Amino acid sequence: MIAVGVPAAGAPVVVAVDGGGSKTDVVALELDGRVVAHRRGPGSSPHFEGLDASVAVVDALVRSVAGARPVAHAGLYLSGLDLPIEIERYEAAVAGRDWVAASLTVDNDLYALLRAGTDESDAVAIVCGTGVNAIGLRADGAEVRFPSLGPLSGDWGGGSGLGEAVLWHAARAVDGRGPATALVGEIERRLGVGSVGELIEGLHFGDRDASELIALAPAVFEAARAGDAVAIGLVDRQATELSAFARACLTRLGLLDRAVPVVLGGGIARSGDERLLRGIRSDLAAAAPLARVTVVDEAPIVGAALLALAAAGADDVALARARSAVSSVTAPEVALLDA
Repeated sequence: MIAVGVPAAGAPVVVAVDGGGSKTDVVALELDGRVVAHRRGPGSSPHFEGLDASVAVVDALVRSVAGARPVAHAGLYLSGLDLPIEIERYEAAVAGRDWVAASLTVDNDLYALLRAGTDESDAVAIVCGTGVNAIGLRADGAEVRFPSLGPLSGDWGGGSGLGEAVLWHAARAVDGRGPATALVGEIERRLGVGSVGELIEGLHFGDRDASELIALAPAVFEAARAGDAVAIGLVDRQATELSAFARACLTRLGLLDRAVPVVLGGGIARSGDERLLRGIRSDLAAAAPLARVTVVDEAPIVGAALLALAAAGADDVALARARSAVSSVTAPEVALLDA
């Protein structure tokens, strides 16, 4: 766990949480935008960890940064809160804790990513980390959201989807149904198995967990850069999936002809793979030529902090101070699967 600052008794603080599949960032700030404390803990996505485990992680981290200070507002932005019922259940699960006594916002972490990347009122945010998801907002309050339930809701990609695809292609390469690929060797090397068949048997009998396949995602981009045709196809498919999110948001919001920012976050998007980003921009340009695709350099906790401070009534000076202060203590790690 990374820790910055030691909270002490005093005036109220604002607490912001950005919880993903691999880590959780939490900051406490003065109402003038100064950072009181920062903690980084394990993942807290209720989709991957379960509701109770997620709440336990968030509760401990919030208490750690707030210390003895009262919390004027807490903004919890978590991966896996995609449906209204999931947000309602999370609110109910944290109800009664002393740090939610004053004011609370619970929502998807895409809002934090979007605010970290832009303050424009017409905007789209797409995350590609452990999983994939997107939101679109319009100045009049209209928004587009997705269930983000994996194949059930038409989603593909992120570390989970890419890892599963690696195994699918490797299995077919080994038994002759598909083309040869360097990904076969990557499975054996990265997951420490003697063969693809050994891994398949381990997964089938429950001796290994499918979540291990996420570790194969980096191999796709490395193999694609080396010219592997199967890996290139997977990178191109991921680009198409992400551009489809953006196109759908802009179409449903009637913004295809506007110069709308499309901000990308999550470890896979933030890794900066040239083929992936070029594919996203090329695919989207056909439908929305004015859209501006950018990768968010700042950690999403920066956006969560700005949203939480604004909800507490902070002014523009405080928000500017907070952006600088939170950025300095929560520089994003270069990890391919950060959500």
